[in-house]
Amino acid sequence: MSSASSSNGEDELHHVLNEARDLGYLGPGPVAVHRAHSLAFGRACAPFLNSSALRIADLGSGGGLPGLELALAWPASRWVFLDVNQRRMATLEIALDRLRISGRATIALGRAEDLVRRPDLRGSFDLVVARGFAGPAVTAECAAPLLRVGGHLVVSDPPEDRARWSVGGLSELGLVGEREVHDGFAFFVACLVQPAPDRFPRRVGIPAKRPLF
Repeated sequence: MSSASSSNGEDELHHVLNEARDLGYLGPGPVAVHRAHSLAFGRACAPFLNSSALRIADLGSGGGLPGLELALAWPASRWVFLDVNQRRMATLEIALDRLRISGRATIALGRAEDLVRRPDLRGSFDLVVARGFAGPAVTAECAAPLLRVGGHLVVSDPPEDRARWSVGGLSELGLVGEREVHDGFAFFVACLVQPAPDRFPRRVGIPAKRPLF
């Protein structure tokens, strides 16, 4: 990517994210803070960028972060943005065109428990990122089946109570917690060491009503 096209992409991303914030899709606060959080996400994911063509899922994409930021930063990566909100995803689909990444980024509209059952999504991602998707148990149950064995889950996570990531609960899903990352923001990292059992995720709504841990 040339420096001129990179600069143009950065400018357009700033506009896209400002619009998303104004629509209530990013949450409060300056766009610069949201972007800093996304770049910290990228640093947390950096140890796993050992392929020129990573396939990555942004679980609960919302306004498009961290996925849009990282998709521009990693031009060889391929993305799927998953979210249940039709209006947010319609806006995000337009953003993919505006940022000229629609050739390697798509959206998947629906409940995560249903989307994860799709043959083209299940077990096919090298990396899953999640920013504010749900609590630990729900995030892990919906993310683990998306990963291929050896793939990683990176979650933005408050640092106050690490015990909420249950070792036993993660193991039931085929996940092993690997590390915590503190880089101005806090992240939890897990690796899929064996395929997630076919029974996961459970039916829509059940992971939240009866969390595994």
